[in-house]
Amino acid sequence: MSFILTSLVVVATLATVATLVIGICSMVFNGESSPFDDEHWMAYRVILQAVALAALVATFFVSA
Repeated sequence: MSFILTSLVVVATLATVATLVIGICSMVFNGESSPFDDEHWMAYRVILQAVALAALVATFFVSA
């Protein structure tokens, strides 16, 4: 069970880091000559935050 718990925490951490990277890229591009528009950036950030939250909530249901 500790493997599952560790995996969930790693998924949450990676999703959080990816969210931060996407946010920084969004600020750097400032919407200009960016491969995605603001709606795409926001959608990816919201999805990754939901993954992180789901992984962290799932850790409460894993018994050690």
